Amino acid sequence: VFRKIRQGLGFTQQSTGKPSGVNAIENSYSLPTRPLLYYFIKLFTKKDTKKQFKKEIEYMKFLASDDIAWDYVEEIKQVKSDTKWLYDLTVPGTENFIGNGLILHNTHGHTVMTGAMKNAFGGLITQRRHHCHKYIHEVLVDLLQIQKEIHKGIFAVMDGTVAGDGAGPRTMVPKIKDYILASDDQVAIDAISAKMMGYDPMRIKFIKKAHDLGLGCGDVKQIDIDGEDISRVNFRFKTAKSAVVMGDQLMRNHSDLIEKMLFRTPLFKMCIMGSENYHDRLWYPTIGKMRINKFNKTKWGKLWRKYEA
Repeated sequence: VFRKIRQGLGFTQQSTGKPSGVNAIENSYSLPTRPLLYYFIKLFTKKDTKKQFKKEIEYMKFLASDDIAWDYVEEIKQVKSDTKWLYDLTVPGTENFIGNGLILHNTHGHTVMTGAMKNAFGGLITQRRHHCHKYIHEVLVDLLQIQKEIHKGIFAVMDGTVAGDGAGPRTMVPKIKDYILASDDQVAIDAISAKMMGYDPMRIKFIKKAHDLGLGCGDVKQIDIDGEDISRVNFRFKTAKSAVVMGDQLMRNHSDLIEKMLFRTPLFKMCIMGSENYHDRLWYPTIGKMRINKFNKTKWGKLWRKYEA
C-alpha cells in the first residue's frame, strides 16, 4: 500500500526526504515509528490533491492511530476443529476469554455483582490479577479510565439470559432470566443490571466511584431505557462468598505481612492448589454437578447440550 501511494504520486525514495525510512517500510526491514508514519501521511496528503489515494491514506492514518497497538506476530497456527460452532479464543498463559463483547452478569464475592466494567479486569490485566482483589473497586474504575483512552467507543452487550445468584463467580446458582442489555455506557449498563438483580447501584463502590468521576451514569433515575419496562424487575439476588473468596479476603485483609507471605512468594502456589482442590474436587462433585444437571433440563441447558452433539 505504501509503495503504491509513493509511486502513484511520483515520489522517488530520495524525494520523500526520508529515503532510509521508505526503504525500511517497503522491504519490511523494521516497523516504522508513529512519528515517521505521520510524516509520510502528511507528505502524501499534501501531494494527493485529486484524492486519488484517499482510501489508502485513510488506512495509513488508521494504522498510525494510538488506538492500535503494534507488535510482531511470532507464530500462526492453523487448527482443524471438529465443530464449526465452537471457537477457543483463550490466550495461553493468561487464559482470558473475550468474545465479541459478550459479557455474563452475575453476583460476585469481591464486587457484589459483575458486568461490563469487570470485563476489563480480565481483558487489560493479563497477569497476576489476584494482587488487585484487595483494591478491586478502585482497580475497576482505573481500568475504565484506561479503557476510555485506548478503546474509544466501546459498546457492551450483556448476556442476561442466564444470570448467576449467590456465591459468584465460580459457585453461583444459574437462574433463567431471559434478558439482554446493551449500552455504550459501561457504568449505566452495570447500574441497570445491578438494579435488576435487586441492588442499589449507588451503594456498590465501583459504580458510585465511576459515576462520581463522570465516567458514566450510575444513577438509575438518570438513565434512559429503551425496550421493556424493567422498573419493577427485581431478581432478589443475594451475594454470598464461597470458602475460597472468604479465605482470600481474610488473608489479604488480616495483615500486610500475611498477604506478602502468601500472595507474593512461591507459597502462592499453595493457595492455587487449595482453590483447585476446593472447586474441582470438593464443591463440583458434591454441589456443582447437581446444579449443572438441573440447569441442563431448562430450555437454555437443552439448547447448549445440542451444541455438544
